[in-house]
Amino acid sequence: MASLDEIRDDRLKKLELLKKKMNPYPSSSHYDFTIKDALASFSKLKGKKKPIFLVGRVFSLRKQGGLIFFHFNDGTGSFQGLLKKNEVSKDIFFLFDETIDVGDFIECGGIFFTTKRGEITLLVSQWKILAKSLRSLPDKWHGIKDVEERFRRRYLDVLMMPEAKDRFTMRTRTIKEIRAFLDKEGFVEVETPVLQPLYGGASAEPFTTHHRALDMKLYLRISDELYLKRLLVGGFPKVYELSKNFRNEGIDATHYPEFTMLEWYEAYSNAKQQMILVEKLLKTLVKKLLNKNCLFRGKEKIDFSLKFKVVSYYELLKRYALILFPEDATHEELMLKAQQLAVPVEHSETNVKILDNIYKKVCRPKIIQPTFIVDYPVDYLPLAKKKEGSETTTDAFQLVIGGLELVKAFSELNDPTDQRIRFLKQEESQIKGDREAQRLDEDFLEALEYGMPPAGGVGIGIDRLVMLFTDTLNIKEVILFPSMKPKEEP
Repeated sequence: MASLDEIRDDRLKKLELLKKKMNPYPSSSHYDFTIKDALASFSKLKGKKKPIFLVGRVFSLRKQGGLIFFHFNDGTGSFQGLLKKNEVSKDIFFLFDETIDVGDFIECGGIFFTTKRGEITLLVSQWKILAKSLRSLPDKWHGIKDVEERFRRRYLDVLMMPEAKDRFTMRTRTIKEIRAFLDKEGFVEVETPVLQPLYGGASAEPFTTHHRALDMKLYLRISDELYLKRLLVGGFPKVYELSKNFRNEGIDATHYPEFTMLEWYEAYSNAKQQMILVEKLLKTLVKKLLNKNCLFRGKEKIDFSLKFKVVSYYELLKRYALILFPEDATHEELMLKAQQLAVPVEHSETNVKILDNIYKKVCRPKIIQPTFIVDYPVDYLPLAKKKEGSETTTDAFQLVIGGLELVKAFSELNDPTDQRIRFLKQEESQIKGDREAQRLDEDFLEALEYGMPPAGGVGIGIDRLVMLFTDTLNIKEVILFPSMKPKEEP
C-alpha cells in the first residue's frame, strides 16, 4: 500500500498534467441545479438533449474498460456520473482517467438517463476540474477512527460521517427554533460586551487579556447576565442574547471553556412564570425538531408529553446522597460524606460548594425525566432573590434532563442593598481562595440603585441542549472546532 507521501506525490504529478490542459483551480464554476433539485426533477429532465451541468466532489471512482463510473456530491446529495470512451473525445476521456481522484471537485455536463440497474446517472459529455485534492480522503465507510483526530480535522469528520454532519445541522435548527420562539413571545435580541472590565454573572474563573490602547486588564465574559439586567433598568421589558461565554475551567464530558449560552430576562416576572415558559420552550423544540414528544438518551426514553416534575434540592441530597439534614450539616460532616462518596473537595471550600459537588456527582446523573430542582441555598445563587418568607433559600430552579443540567433560572435580585451584602460575602470567599467567587461590581450596583423592575431570568446551555437532542455523550461532539492541545512534532 502506498504511503501518504507517495499518494500526495502522485497527485502532484497529476496536477502538473492538468495545468497543461486547464486551470486546476478556476475562479468560476457553473451548474444548472443542485444535486438535490436535480434528483427531484429527474423525470422532467431525463432525455433532454441540452447538456445539464452539475458540480461536486468525487467520492468514488470505478473503471471498467472504456467506462468510468463515479459518484459526486455537492453537499445537497449524491449523483452518479458516467464517461464513455467511445462517446467523447480521447482528450476528454483520457485526461479524466489519468488525473481525477477521489476528493477532486469537478463540474460536468451531459444528459440524464437511467442505467440498466435503474440508477439515475449523468452521461458526461464535457467536464472541467474545479479543485484538485492533493491528499486522499479517509475511508468512506469507517471515517477517522481516532476520536481526537476527528476533533482536530472536523472538516473530514463531517465530510465522511453523515451522523456527525447531522449533529451540527441539528444544532443550527435548534438555535433557529429558539430565536423563532422567543421572537414570538415578544423578546428582543441584543448584544452585550464579550470583553468586560469586570467579570460577573456566574461563579467561574475568567480568561484575562490586556487592552493596549486603554492600558487596562479586560476579561472574556463568563456570563452576560449583569449587562442584560442593565437593559431592564434601561426600560427593555424582554431581552435575550445567544452568546459565547468563556470560563477558565477544566474540560470533561459536559464542560468546555468556550461554550454557547442563551440568556433571557423578562421584567415584571419571576421564577415561577419562567418555569412555565421554559417547559413550553422545551416541549416546542422537541416537537418541531424531532416531530414527536419523546427522545432517547442511551436506552432511557425521555417523555416530554407529561408535565415536568418539581423536586427540592435538599430532598435530592437526602434521597441519593443519604445526607439526612443537608441544610444543617457541619463542614466536618460534609467533608466526611464527600470522602465516603469519593467526591473530590478541598477543605477550604464552603458547605454550599461541598454540597454542590456531592449533588453533581451523586444526585444529578440519576435524574432522567425532565425535572425542575428548586429551593437552593442563598449562598449558592448570589444574584437570586430569596424565596418569600425564607432567609435561607432562593426563588430559583434548575432543569435537569437525562442527567444533564440544561437550565438555571431565578427571580432576579433587584434590591441593591441586599445585592451589595451578597457581593461582599463573595469577596470574602475570593480572599479565602475561591477563584470562582463573584466580584463586587460597583457599576452594576449603581445601575440597580436607579431601579430595576422585578424580573425572571433564564440561562440555557445550548451545547448541552444539542447533546440531549442528538443523544451525544461528549460536549466536543457538538462543538465544530474544539480547542486541542497541539500535537508534538515527531
